[in-house]
Amino acid sequence: MGDMESPTTGPLRIALCQMNATVGDIAGNERKILDGIAAAREQGAQLVLVPELAITGYPPEDLLLKEHFLADARAAIDRIAAATEGIVALVGFPERADDVYNALAVLADGTLHGIYRKLYLPNYGVFDEARYFQTGADAGLIEIGGVKLGLSICEDIWEPGPPASSEARAGATVIVNISASPYHAGRGAQRERMLAQRARDNNCVVAFCALVGGQDELVFDGHSLVIDHRGEVIARGRQFAEELLVATIDPQAAATHRLRDARHRADVRAAHQDPPTLARFPGVDPPSPEHARIGGPVAELLAPTAEVYQALVLGLRDYAAKNGFAHVVLGLSGGIDSALVACIAADALGPDGVSVAVMPSPHSSEATQTDARLLAANLGVERFEFEIAPAMHAYEATLADVFAGREPDITEENLQARIRGNLLMALSNKFGWLVLATGNKSEMSVGYSTLYGDLAGGFAVIKDVYKTRVYELSRHVNEVAGEERIPASIIERAPSAELRPDQRDEDSLPPYDVLDPILDAYIEEDLGREQLVLRGFRPDDVEKVVRLVDRAEYKRRQAPPGIKVTSRAFGRDRRVPITNRYGG
Repeated sequence: MGDMESPTTGPLRIALCQMNATVGDIAGNERKILDGIAAAREQGAQLVLVPELAITGYPPEDLLLKEHFLADARAAIDRIAAATEGIVALVGFPERADDVYNALAVLADGTLHGIYRKLYLPNYGVFDEARYFQTGADAGLIEIGGVKLGLSICEDIWEPGPPASSEARAGATVIVNISASPYHAGRGAQRERMLAQRARDNNCVVAFCALVGGQDELVFDGHSLVIDHRGEVIARGRQFAEELLVATIDPQAAATHRLRDARHRADVRAAHQDPPTLARFPGVDPPSPEHARIGGPVAELLAPTAEVYQALVLGLRDYAAKNGFAHVVLGLSGGIDSALVACIAADALGPDGVSVAVMPSPHSSEATQTDARLLAANLGVERFEFEIAPAMHAYEATLADVFAGREPDITEENLQARIRGNLLMALSNKFGWLVLATGNKSEMSVGYSTLYGDLAGGFAVIKDVYKTRVYELSRHVNEVAGEERIPASIIERAPSAELRPDQRDEDSLPPYDVLDPILDAYIEEDLGREQLVLRGFRPDDVEKVVRLVDRAEYKRRQAPPGIKVTSRAFGRDRRVPITNRYGG
């Protein structure tokens, strides 16, 4: 560090390394961290933050049960420490000690100076941290040039009290938080409000460094932040993109504000002991004159619909890339769901990375097939055409004796979906492409889908998107393009699976503007029948929807993974037994 003999409480320049980690790619993650540290140093930062469990990626799940995995992660920390001359780096990793801890390593001058252990382990929703980690014992401080900084990891700062409050009472004017906070619609704005409140409550600067990228069903949205003691955002990272966010903060302003706001004096006096100081770095060069201005870049926030769309694009792009797929394929029916998925795929992988199959049956209308072909042309993607009538007749002939005397029913409808699924999987096997399922959350909720048919595939892009939001996102696609990328007739046409003559979704389901609010209340909020009726929903609709949702759990267990964009997604987020006699 520098040669300064006396501490300073002047400006501090910090860098937030908003990185896209890949679970299990310790070497690749290490390279990104080293690049981030080098770039932070070049931009005059005295401190660089790296996200929660950045060494391993998040969540590593049962990899944390492997001793050699933990040893490899620790070895990476030691190598990164060697690259920290002239800068302090706070890096998230799993620490193997008497147990395993979700930890933050304090690195500087080529050495590991201390380790902070996460105090609050989330064990709800998509989180399973209590399965893998032991709880940390204490809050923790470091000092840089006389500035006290409180340490925290993700969930620690969602708690309104310690560790942030105890660190602030001990004199910290900056609270840093390294995080891997999964996205759902509106989560970023909620998180920003919470962090602003923590800054105001504790009269301190809050620096929040977030993970970004897709990991299986989860998307991490970035949106790193630096917030001053008044709760004002002075630097904000972009959403859904890697970035090194560099900002200069004024810890002295927070200390001065505490002279005028004495609410915490009694707390400070009553505190039994200060959190331990893990490391002190007294000789820190101040920011250069060109870096002395307080604040940093402040990215504009995306509008709500644009935010969800970007989450879906990033989730698909990373799922494909991180699992070795350069190309995807999907069935294009001329309906709105497959149209939206095709647009997301083209934006995620580029038109050259997408193929579509138009697979009409005798029940497919000319209008939907024309729209499917026009959409493929608009996107510039490769198109295949497969008439499935011959395959349908072959199945019907094979089953004729067994089905003799029985009228056609849903069995014959499902055969069409399964023929299409087989064709898509054949393309996948032959060319190594990832098959995208195109079902939405409304259909997934009530079981309006066919096992081994439209549920076939490797990734379900809009699995957590209700039908009403599918329409919103489709209109957004055209608004951004400034033209009908998705033909207007696709958006305006009444939804239909086209598996029998004149079929409409509303023949089997309540209208989507009725269905989706019931689903949201039942699935996201866990409301029961009586509560749903009190919300104003018709009892008959409630009864039908609850019965359909409960009965379809076995199908959802066999569906491909998909991107979480609601507060409660099917899969690891909502866990309901298949064998279950508690209706509703």
